[in-house]
Amino acid sequence: MAGSLPIAQPMTLGQVLTRLTVEGELYEKLPDNRLRCYACGHRCLIPEGRPGVCKVRFNEAGILKVPAGYVGALQVDPVEKKPFFHALPGSLALSFGMLGCDYHCGYCQNWITSQALRDPAAESPPRLVSPEELAEMALETEAAFVVSTYNEPLITRAGAVAGFKAARARGLKTAYVSNGNGTEEVLDYLRPWVECYKVDLKGFNDPNYRKLGGKLQTVLDTIRMLRAKGFWLEVVTLIVPGFNDAEAELREIARFLVSVSPEIPWHVTAFHQDYKMRDRENTAARTLLKAAEIGSAEGLQFVYAGNIPGRVGQWEDTRCPGCGLVLIRRVGFRVLENRLQGGACPKCRRQIPGVWS
Repeated sequence: MAGSLPIAQPMTLGQVLTRLTVEGELYEKLPDNRLRCYACGHRCLIPEGRPGVCKVRFNEAGILKVPAGYVGALQVDPVEKKPFFHALPGSLALSFGMLGCDYHCGYCQNWITSQALRDPAAESPPRLVSPEELAEMALETEAAFVVSTYNEPLITRAGAVAGFKAARARGLKTAYVSNGNGTEEVLDYLRPWVECYKVDLKGFNDPNYRKLGGKLQTVLDTIRMLRAKGFWLEVVTLIVPGFNDAEAELREIARFLVSVSPEIPWHVTAFHQDYKMRDRENTAARTLLKAAEIGSAEGLQFVYAGNIPGRVGQWEDTRCPGCGLVLIRRVGFRVLENRLQGGACPKCRRQIPGVWS
């Protein structure tokens, strides 16, 4: 049954998480009990007794130990909140997160879970949940999706995939909400178990990416691979004033996405002061409107401005790129009307890309 980890005496979060592990996959054993982890784009070379960049995957006597058997956050949300706008509109998603991340974004809105073991203030006690219990919770709450989110799921892949296997066996959809710092090895491993994948493309400036703990090119490569491997892909960019809101940078993002596929939905969303980044104003609606206009002008067929409901006009809705008919009307995460017929526009019969059944 789900519950707290039974302990005889107080332990640190790190000690608790060390117990909640299994041997990982996707790693290479090396001389002197070192190993190479392929869970994320860092491809960490981990000496014996040390963790990787993420802090939650570690080398124990030459064996890669990885998180499993718990959740750090669990909630039922509209699938639009992830955000997925082209995946069973109006359905619910059982969203779960584990602990840890391979980035250290100063504006992270899920820092309580993502920065565990990196920031002493990030305390989210793990809750024991089996894969079968996770899937049953989704059925009980009438969720159509089970989604790994709230931390970086690439580094907690073993726990996520175990839950996804149970979910898929019960006819549920599965999804990842990720920073996109992937490797080809991990994407090939995930492909049988993950249908939808959202990438947070944090900008188009490599020095800024390195400040967050990543590299721009790795994320761009991941986006291309996700599309090529057949995942349903949506991309979000949180527009942070003074960090990634320059018109030229937004235009570069849009042009890159068009070069992969103009059918990729691009969500531009508003930053609000959080975690360590409280030195700038929240994103204005006019900034999101400008970003959405840039995406559309550069050739993206589906551009959305989100998380400030009712203030971004047409950019909450899905329109047919062929005839312009409004197909899905939304306010925030709520679907007001869905006119799709078998995934197609009822007027011109153009097929709209997405996961509709």
